[in-house]
Amino acid sequence: MIYTLTLNPSIDYSVRLDTFVSGITNRTTNEEYCIGGKGINVSCILAQLGIKSTALGFTAGFTGDEIEKELCRVGIRSDFIRLQRGISRINIKLKTDCESEINCQGPPVSGDEFDKLIMKIDQIGDGDTIVLAGSIPGTVSDDAYERILQRLKGRKVRIIVDAAKNLLLNCLAYRPFLIKPNRQELSEIFGREVKNVEETEACAKELMNQGARNVIVSSGGEGAVLYAENGNTYYSGVVDERAINTVGAGDSMVAGFIAGYEQKADYGYALKLGAACGNATALSEGLASMEKISDVFGKLK
Repeated sequence: MIYTLTLNPSIDYSVRLDTFVSGITNRTTNEEYCIGGKGINVSCILAQLGIKSTALGFTAGFTGDEIEKELCRVGIRSDFIRLQRGISRINIKLKTDCESEINCQGPPVSGDEFDKLIMKIDQIGDGDTIVLAGSIPGTVSDDAYERILQRLKGRKVRIIVDAAKNLLLNCLAYRPFLIKPNRQELSEIFGREVKNVEETEACAKELMNQGARNVIVSSGGEGAVLYAENGNTYYSGVVDERAINTVGAGDSMVAGFIAGYEQKADYGYALKLGAACGNATALSEGLASMEKISDVFGKLK
């Protein structure tokens, strides 16, 4: 079983405007909402690919009810801890000639509620996969991911981590199967601008020296590169179409890679399917459909 962990899930409310002017009333041309959070996005793309997963994390209030209801509607099993205070966050995605985001803090998580989540980790066993993705609530300690991985120690669990800076670095000691920083995140991790292929490779190899088994670095319009534990390097380009959406593209790539590796245990194929999913979401209004993924997969080199 694949388990995705989203400690701070959301409802993403996307509004599109012809223009946005600060200080006046602006009118939208279109609006829509969908459930969000990096782990949830991974589960949704896995479902498109016909692969079952279980979504773990925290939900609260009427927005939490909607998150769980929508997951059930699309056939994804959820096993969230229901929080006693607050509501699951609503994030605003503002789309004009560029994209802007307002991401909210989310509900408070008590120590006892986090301990309940830790207990749920015990259902994960040998041969399973866990995806730790995204930020953590402000009321949860910075070692949240480490506590979860410590609970899994000694089990043959495939660990995927898609998180920023220290959250990611602190997981490397647990030998994650895959991490997926982009070039900007590499720059933040190493405290210098990572500008080209040579610098990207040096940073990826250093992360592998610290414990990561496989590293995908995505570079937007330049495609993605996988530095694999078998010593090989794999590249995937992008399709020659204008991207209209960046939200969830990285999460889609993670899901596609997991699915591809589950299917064929082949790194090149896994990267190509991951890139197809990421590109397909970038070319869609929301997360990609199976039809769009198949179309993009056939165009990728």
